[in-house]
This record gives sequence, C-alpha cells and structure tokens, in this order.
Amino acid sequence: MDIITYLSSITAVFIGYFIGSIPFGLVLSMMAGKGDIRKIGSGNIGATNVLRTGSKPLAILTLLLDGGKGAVAIIIMSNYADDTSAYLPLLAGFGAFLGHLFPIWLNYQGGKGVATYLGILFAASWPTAVLTCATWLLAAIVWRMSSLAALVAAALAPIFGYVFAGSNLMFLCLAMSALVFIRHNENIQRIKSGNEPKIGNKN
Repeated sequence: MDIITYLSSITAVFIGYFIGSIPFGLVLSMMAGKGDIRKIGSGNIGATNVLRTGSKPLAILTLLLDGGKGAVAIIIMSNYADDTSAYLPLLAGFGAFLGHLFPIWLNYQGGKGVATYLGILFAASWPTAVLTCATWLLAAIVWRMSSLAALVAAALAPIFGYVFAGSNLMFLCLAMSALVFIRHNENIQRIKSGNEPKIGNKN
C-alpha cells in the first residue's frame, strides 16, 4: 500500500467516523425536553430507546437520521472515488458505523448500529438493503423481538452483500455484523433466558 492510498483510506474512515459520531437520539431527545435518554430504558442513544420517551415521531426521526449518517458518509466519499479507489466509500461507511457505536463525544458509549448499518447498505447496494430490511421485518413478525430480528438480519446481510455487490461489501458487512453481535451481547443473554422484551412492550 503506497502512502497516498494509506492516507486516503485513513481520511475516509475519519470523515465517516465524525459524521457517524453525531448522537442524534440524545440531541433530539434533549431538544424536545425528554431529558437524557441514557438515563432511561436501556441507556442506549438509538431509536428504540428514544421510543421509550413516548414520542414515536422523535424515534422515527432518530431512526432516519442515524441511518442517514451511514448513507451520507458513503455519498460524500463517492464523489472522490474512482475505479482504483472504489473501496473509499465503503471505508467511510465503516467509519460512520464505528462513530455511531463509539462516539468520542460520549466517552465511546454509543448505539448498537442497526439503523446506521442499514443506511450504509442503502447507499452501497439498495437490493442488499431491501433484503436485509425484509429479513428484519419477517423475523420481527415471527419472534416479536427487535433485537433478535436485528441479529438475524445482520447474520444474513453479508450473504446478500456478496450476491448483489461482491466481496468488498461482503467483508464490510461481516465486520459490521460482528460488531452488531458484540453490541447485542446483553440482548443475546436475555433471549437465551427468555427475558428479552417483545415488540410492543414498554419495559
């Protein structure tokens, strides 16, 4: 790897990281007078925990903005990528994903990354994103657990990515899916013990 390629790759990741590190769920909740969402529910800054404030519009907006972070990072770097640097948008997307999970502004305590993951997929390969969303929806209908649906979708996303966009997206999905599973460790333990809340429950 030459110095130009190395610097370009690092720049793409950092640009994505700072876009992804914007904690929209926390900012919107505080602006709406809902307080610090890190002190309620799961303590997460994502849309699911924002929903626990009782505001569906706020949760939907958080979902869209968290997804948009990943998409914007890819779109920005796509303007600077050519045939020899087609990997740069994907690196920026991965940076945005890392920024959402580990935002520097919140002592690296961020969200679980599902919405940002989907935003990255929509920008990188919309058929992959559509199938991943459909997988989440089907799993959510069957098991009525948002976390389990996210885990099933994350497990299959690398396969969809390979089929529709090739190995680069597959490897990106593998990395993001591994982090999704790590971030859902507590959910996995509750699923095993039968204590994971079902969709529609307020706890």
